[in-house]
Amino acid sequence: MSEPGTYVEKSFKRDTNYITTRITADGRDGFPVEAGRYRLVVARACPWANRAIIVRRLLGLEDALSMGICGPTHDSRSWTFDLDPGGLDPVLRIPRIQDAYLRRDPEYPRGITVPAIVDIPTGAVVTNDFKQITVDLETQWRDLHRDGAPDLYPAELADEIEAVSEPIYRFVNNGVYRCGFAGTQDAYDKAYRRLWEHLDLLEERLSTRRYLVGDHVTEADVRLFTTLVRFDAVYHGHFKCNRSKLVELPALWGYARDLFQTPGFGDTIDFAHIKRHYYVVHKDVNPTGIVPLGPSLENWASPHGRQALGGSPFGEGGTPPGPPREVVPPEHNPALALIAG
Repeated sequence: MSEPGTYVEKSFKRDTNYITTRITADGRDGFPVEAGRYRLVVARACPWANRAIIVRRLLGLEDALSMGICGPTHDSRSWTFDLDPGGLDPVLRIPRIQDAYLRRDPEYPRGITVPAIVDIPTGAVVTNDFKQITVDLETQWRDLHRDGAPDLYPAELADEIEAVSEPIYRFVNNGVYRCGFAGTQDAYDKAYRRLWEHLDLLEERLSTRRYLVGDHVTEADVRLFTTLVRFDAVYHGHFKCNRSKLVELPALWGYARDLFQTPGFGDTIDFAHIKRHYYVVHKDVNPTGIVPLGPSLENWASPHGRQALGGSPFGEGGTPPGPPREVVPPEHNPALALIAG
């Protein structure tokens, strides 16, 4: 599941009890960085997994870290590999990611989440700690980065990245879920106000700077983008975050389009999977399972004008990643053809 959690006083509280084993350059936890040994399991629908998809692509880790993609829906057990022939992941040879968790612990008691990194030789999950996964890809896997890869987690900016990201996680990334899964009017009202207070602060911050921290894309931008790109399609209506649409917020809308049009961001987005996941799986929020046809998505290709604020996406000496290895079907993201054209 992408949003395991419980209700505390009728408000949503995310289960953050992840498997914290790390894959590091020195192998301190018994899992050294090694090209070809691990498989990243994701679902394009999930914003937390989307972070890892973007970072892997920006850093050019496709040859070093293969990727299995689950379909947009799941049952109470876990995400399934229903997009693959025969319903089996072609590398792990399992039908659902739960199987890799049970290889790690036959009585695994917590949420079955994506992203997860699986040790291919044993078939067991190494980690599902989504925040640490991307930071480690950025810092521990450096020897395997492509030439021209951006530094998404510069040591001199690490503290600022985390300081900016912490309230984004609390009030925006997780805040939309606290709105959508609120069990009382009071819990919803509190989550809604906190969400919009912080989005207003971000609108102000991004009105004078192109990126959240520094002069090029960092981990902080990846973390915010995956919520913004889902906002109008899902969170505005489905989660009742409806004070304004993203398209009505000049700085945030321009910022989101700037990132979307940057190779490695928009080309990872599957709007069809995103909408199908939220509107079909969340039966408590949308009992009919009807998936809306809107909103229009072509506007993600419209000019943003953010270059006037300075900076560059990949920093000095950085270059964009090549064409994506795992291609989103054009009908699932119509803006991509307009950008390419």
